[in-house]
Amino acid sequence: MNENLFASFIAPTMMGLPIVTLIIMFPSLLFPTPKRLINNRTISIQQWLIQLTSKQTMAIHNQKGQTWSLMLMSLIMFIGSTNILGLLPHSFTPTTQLSMNLGMAIPLWSATVFTGFRHKTKTSLAHFLPQGTPAPLIPMLVIIETISLFIQPVALAVRLTANITAGHLLIHLIGGATLALLNISTMTAFITFTILILLTILEFAVALIQAYVFTLLVSLYLHDNT
Repeated sequence: MNENLFASFIAPTMMGLPIVTLIIMFPSLLFPTPKRLINNRTISIQQWLIQLTSKQTMAIHNQKGQTWSLMLMSLIMFIGSTNILGLLPHSFTPTTQLSMNLGMAIPLWSATVFTGFRHKTKTSLAHFLPQGTPAPLIPMLVIIETISLFIQPVALAVRLTANITAGHLLIHLIGGATLALLNISTMTAFITFTILILLTILEFAVALIQAYVFTLLVSLYLHDNT
């Protein structure tokens, strides 16, 4: 049971070779480049959602921060599409891997911090020591603020990993319970199946919300450093 429970989180291989790279590249096929003067409804809806999300995300940024709009929109589209595709049966979700999420969070966080130290050096250094701090507390506060700064990318990655993994585990457990109860009590199995459907709908929402939260937090880190 335990082996089957976590089998979906094992990176898939084909002929002994990992195919995670192909899975990561697959969501890009869902967003084709428009080549017509008049787009179809699917591309029009995609462009409308991208513009709406871009306006909400980039509204707080100055001109320097708005240069990150393409990066942030690509990030939210990638995470959202990857999370949704991972809800399909017998599929693999790369965002359940902490290593991959750290690989996204650390470079983005580092870029925002380096941008802050390059363009707003005094303001960035001032974050380590709040104004009016008593002299005896200065060393302790500097250490605390430094730790809180370096924990930001870890929190980004762990939040995304935990939410997506927890949802997949719940779906797996409730789905297994539904099959087990089918031979015991049809009514109980039907109630469990209804809960499973509602949980699946909730997980679709969580997949999009977590993509938005991850991108929004990166955007806020960028806003603090530009």
